Amino acid sequence: MSSEGFLKEMQTIGEKFLLKLQKLPKADPVEIVSFCVVLLFIVTVLVLMIIACSCCCYSCCGCDGRPDHRRRKIQVRPVVHS
Repeated sequence: MSSEGFLKEMQTIGEKFLLKLQKLPKADPVEIVSFCVVLLFIVTVLVLMIIACSCCCYSCCGCDGRPDHRRRKIQVRPVVHS
């Protein structure tokens, strides 16, 4: 899909979303609840993706993008008494 096609598709989705928001005050209660459930699902997925990406980035890299070697696990060997 070309970038122009993608932008056109995003614009169409945005227009449908705005139209749905404009009709929401006059909608049936079932339609309002279903719209809220779909909206809550989308927000939840986005928040979980942001949390997952930030946790992954934090665990392997510092904020500046370089690996954080201080957090590397060091194996401890038992002390041999002679």
